[in-house]
Amino acid sequence: MKDLFDEVSHKCSVLVTKNYSTSFSLAVKMLAPSIREAIYSIYGFVRFADEIVDSFHGFDKETLINEFENDYYKAQKAGISLNPILNSFQHTVKKYNITDDLIQSFLKSMKMDLVKSDYHSKQEYDDYIYGSADVVGLMCLKVFVKGDDQKYEELKAEAMRLGSAFQKVNFLRDLKDDNLVLNRNYFPGVDLKSFNESSKAMIIKEIEEDFRVALQGIKKLPLEAEFGVYTAYVYYKKLLRKLENTPSHKIGTERIRVSNYAKGLLFANSFVSYKLKLV
Repeated sequence: MKDLFDEVSHKCSVLVTKNYSTSFSLAVKMLAPSIREAIYSIYGFVRFADEIVDSFHGFDKETLINEFENDYYKAQKAGISLNPILNSFQHTVKKYNITDDLIQSFLKSMKMDLVKSDYHSKQEYDDYIYGSADVVGLMCLKVFVKGDDQKYEELKAEAMRLGSAFQKVNFLRDLKDDNLVLNRNYFPGVDLKSFNESSKAMIIKEIEEDFRVALQGIKKLPLEAEFGVYTAYVYYKKLLRKLENTPSHKIGTERIRVSNYAKGLLFANSFVSYKLKLV
């Protein structure tokens, strides 16, 4: 019956992914079935931690994130948790040898969101992005290479750049909520109260370089992972183009999205391009 509980735990991770991110769910479906479960479990873990610090207003967020961390380590030690998201994640951690430094770096950045609202230097900015996004890319890379340490080291830098690109696009997309609701500014040297085209162009140029480097790594991924990761890359590139074509003042007052219909067309076109080796 433990197998049934583990299956239910996995389904909970899938449910979390589908409900919180249609775009990521579509990308995961493009991965080989053999690795989807692990990626769902990683997403479930990082999503719950992120929701604690971003959404659970009116609750003791510090206590909640600390309990979440403690419960994870109890699960990792015991090999089971009655929290299905943690139960699913700890299986993936053990199966793919996801190192604890990645998990600790992620949790450190999540906790920073409870106490820090402005990032004044590039080092602070880079450190936050490393913990909140780069290490998530590295966790996924651990799954993709299936224990091949040489391949992991070969692709590590590009995986981090892809994580950085995704996170920076999220920052730009979420500018309104980060500024007006959460009172956060991740971009050093940028005044969100007077966010302008010059600031937007500077950020987009930085993201474009991250994407350029990341694409080289995507092309070297194992076949089981390549198209799924490329699908996510295509979606975020589309979102970046939409942000680039949106006036800066509008980005600061509303959340820019890619419609589900547009996502469907985008993913269909990316499949054709991938199969024809046009990337």
